[in-house]
Amino acid sequence: MKRFLCILLSLITLSTTAGAQRSRLLGSWNGKLEAGGSSLTLVFHFTTDSLEKEQYFFMDSPDQGAEGIPGEIVLLDNDSVSVTIPMLGAAYQGRLVLHEVPQGSRPSGEIQGVFTQMGMQFPLVLQMGLPVLNRPQEPQSPYPYRSEEVTFSSGADGAVMAGTLTYPVGYDDNSSEPGHIPAVLMITGSGSQNRDEELFSHKPFLVLADWLARHGIASLRYDDRGMGESERGTVEITTQTNMQDALAGIRYLRSLGEFDKVGALGHSEGGQIVFMLGAAEEADFIISMAGPGMRGDSILVEQNRLILTKSGFTPASADNYGRVLAAMLRMKVDGYSTDSPEALVDSLITALDAQNMPFGSAANLAAVWSSVDDPWMLYFLQSSPARDISQTTCPVFALNGSLDLQVPPVNLEHIRRLLPDGPHHLIKEYPGLNHLLQPCTTGMPAEYGRIETTIAPEVLTDISEWILSLQPQ
Repeated sequence: MKRFLCILLSLITLSTTAGAQRSRLLGSWNGKLEAGGSSLTLVFHFTTDSLEKEQYFFMDSPDQGAEGIPGEIVLLDNDSVSVTIPMLGAAYQGRLVLHEVPQGSRPSGEIQGVFTQMGMQFPLVLQMGLPVLNRPQEPQSPYPYRSEEVTFSSGADGAVMAGTLTYPVGYDDNSSEPGHIPAVLMITGSGSQNRDEELFSHKPFLVLADWLARHGIASLRYDDRGMGESERGTVEITTQTNMQDALAGIRYLRSLGEFDKVGALGHSEGGQIVFMLGAAEEADFIISMAGPGMRGDSILVEQNRLILTKSGFTPASADNYGRVLAAMLRMKVDGYSTDSPEALVDSLITALDAQNMPFGSAANLAAVWSSVDDPWMLYFLQSSPARDISQTTCPVFALNGSLDLQVPPVNLEHIRRLLPDGPHHLIKEYPGLNHLLQPCTTGMPAEYGRIETTIAPEVLTDISEWILSLQPQ
């Protein structure tokens, strides 16, 4: 689940008029911010317009999946920099320390400075260039299998979806007989993502497609609406719309006549969509990776409570935040409106005797109220997968990590309780894995980008072995 309940801010880069000369600090710089026992990668980008009259600054926080955070340049000359990031209440001041370089060359050195946020100061040293992220599982060409670009049209509005169909190793030399191999449609989580489900510099679906191809299984992954080469279409995007897109993908795979079983694999929101396909008897098998088993508003309340507790707030204060959030979301779903979210939040805090909450909670909750009006979120808040799970009779593999804070593993228990009995079902919780099914320390989203593993190897193995176990012997 890529979506977090947070303030939605427009990332509009602010500018300042440049001085008479071009700064040699222009370009990208990266460094590690050490704070509170944790390390966070930050990337600063300094650039100009085409006439080099305006200088611009924006920041990325790749470990948190945040890009293009706007900033303001206070000073940027040949050896000094001072910037502010209003959105974060932060600032940075630094000075270039040069290494020995030939005359006329670009600087080889580092910016030594101080990052300030909410009155706290942290040393931050920036090196020139972008950070190099190690992703050892990401496959590199040439590949021992064939892939082709394909398109199919969604039944929701006819929007054309674009994707990659990957055949297993040996398919073209008849070692894998056409019509006797399984195929899997991959469905991403919430938020707009490309066909690789790329997030936090990881490409889970690319890694998964490569693994499946090397183990005798075909796959189709596709760009979400408005991403990559897929059309945006004309309808409002909700989970129901995304299901219609996935259904078109399933039917496209069947139309090829090359696969004896066509299943669906979904991550997070995609893990809910696979049960919608299962209940409609459109999939021969389904795999729900960190998929919901509870109603949407309940998931968001539990998600926020767990993340606050992991962030160091007391369980009591996190519970109070959750109670106010739950009441507020119920009102939103019921159609309640207000011109003063702040007054609404204050009244709920008083009514629920929830004054003991994390610092800044009232302002945050007021911002949350204003940010959950989009069709996707309103649909998600009141949607429950219970009916679809209880009506799914095809083989199901539902999995989750024990440290998943976004769709907590309690969802697996709901799936287990609701799912009709079946001889091929597998419901499994993996110790020490997070929402992306990575081995982790805390499960916090801030870890996702720092972890080199894209998907835990045991998860990949279990998925391929389970799919192959469904094949006729």
